[in-house]
Amino acid sequence: MQASSLARRLKRCVAVTEWPWWRLPPLLRWYVATPPVVALAVIAVAAARTDWRADDLGKFFLLLCCGVISVASTPRIAYTSVGVTRDFTTVWALPIAILLPPVYAALAPIAFIAVLQFWVHRGVLYRRVFTGASISLCCVVISLVFRLFPASFAGGYVGSGTHAFTWAVAVAACEFLGGRLQHFMIVGAVKMSNPKVRIWRLELNREAWQGLFVEIDIAVLITLAVALSPALVLLALPTVLLVRRFLVHPLLVAQSRVDSKTGLLNISTWETEAEAELSRSIRTRNPLALALVDIDHFKLVNDTYGHLVGDKVLKAVADALISHLRDYDRAGRFGGEEFVLLLAQANEDDACRIAERLRAHVAGMAVPIDDRPDAPRVQLTISIGVTAMERDTRRELIDLLAAADSALYHAKQNGRNRVGVAAAKRNAEPDAQFDGHHVGHVQVDSTGASLRPAKSL
Repeated sequence: MQASSLARRLKRCVAVTEWPWWRLPPLLRWYVATPPVVALAVIAVAAARTDWRADDLGKFFLLLCCGVISVASTPRIAYTSVGVTRDFTTVWALPIAILLPPVYAALAPIAFIAVLQFWVHRGVLYRRVFTGASISLCCVVISLVFRLFPASFAGGYVGSGTHAFTWAVAVAACEFLGGRLQHFMIVGAVKMSNPKVRIWRLELNREAWQGLFVEIDIAVLITLAVALSPALVLLALPTVLLVRRFLVHPLLVAQSRVDSKTGLLNISTWETEAEAELSRSIRTRNPLALALVDIDHFKLVNDTYGHLVGDKVLKAVADALISHLRDYDRAGRFGGEEFVLLLAQANEDDACRIAERLRAHVAGMAVPIDDRPDAPRVQLTISIGVTAMERDTRRELIDLLAAADSALYHAKQNGRNRVGVAAAKRNAEPDAQFDGHHVGHVQVDSTGASLRPAKSL
C-alpha cells in the first residue's frame, strides 16, 4: 500500500538532506539561513529581558488576531501573481513593534507567515521562513529605533498638539526604515537567485508606490488609534479589509487577461490587442507578421508523464516565447498546445528568423518532470506556421490566422520541428501558396536539407 500524501510530506520534512534548501548555491544557501538563526537568537534574548504583563499580552493577542484575519482574507491571487504582495501584515506588526516590547515584534510576523503557509497559500518553505525571519528582525529594529527618540518627540504615550504630530512622524519614519530594510533583504535573495531579474520593473510603477504609501499611512493611523485606545482596532479592521480589496482589484483585472497555466494572454485578450495592432499597422503602412506555434507530440507527453508534467511543458514553452519576443509583440495561448504570436513591424523574413531562433531554442530544451536533481527530462520540438502582411497591404486578422494555420499544418505534415510560411490572402482558402522557412522559394528543414520547391497546394 502506498503511503498517503501527508505521510510523504512528513517523511520529506524529517529527511533533512532532501530539503530543497540544500540545492541552492552555497552563498545563497547561507544568506537564506542566516536571518532565521539570528531571529531565533534575538527572540531568546528579548524574551529573557521582557517583563511579561497581562495588559501587554492582551494587546498583543488583539493585534495578532487582526493580522491573522487580514492574512487569511487576502485573495490567493495576491500570492500567485508576479510583483509585491500587499496582505497588510505590516499594518498590524507596526503597532506591535511601537507599543509593545521587542519580543512581541519578533513573534508576530512568525505567526502571520505560519498562517499564510499552512492555511492560505502553500509556498516554498525555506522562502517563507526567510521572509518571516526578515520581517521579524526588521520589526525588532523598528521597536528599538523608535525607543531612541526622546520623550519630547515621541515616547511611549501620545500627547496632544505638536507632540501627537511628531509622534506620528516618528512612527512613519520607523515604518519606512524597517520596510526598506526588509525590502533590500528580499531583493538580495532574489538577485542572488537570478541575477537577470529586473527588480525595478516590479517596484518602479504607480501601483507599487501607491500600495506602499497606503500601507504606511494605514499602519501609522492604526498605531495611533491603538495607542489612544485598543478598542479602536475594531473600527480599523473593516477599513483595512476594504482598502486591501481595492488594491487587489488591479490584480484581478490583470488575471482576467492571462491564461493561468502559461501566463500568456488568453485568446480573447490576444484577439482584441491583435486587432488593434493590425489596424495600427494598416494605418501607418508598416509590416506585420503572425505565427502559430504547436508543440509536437504533446499528447504523448501527457500520456507518458501525466498532465502535471504537461503543464510544466506548456509553461516552459511559454517562457521561451516571451524570452524571444520583443516588448511590443503579443503572445497568447491559442488553445491546447497551440500558441499564437503577433509580430509587430516584422516582415516575412524577420518573422522567419524569429521563428527559427525559437524553434532551435525549444529543440535544445529539456524540461525536468519534477524538482529532483536527477529527474528525467522531457525533450521538446515545435512546429511553427508563419505569415506576414507586407507594407501597403490590407488583411483581416482571420486571413492571417488562416494562412498561419495552413503553414503550420504543412510544417507538421512534412516532418514537424520546422518552420512553414504561407502568404496571407483575402478570405484565405486551403489552397493558399505555401513555402517553408526558405531561401528564395525552396523549403529548408531544421537540419538545412533542401525539400522540394514550393508549389500551389
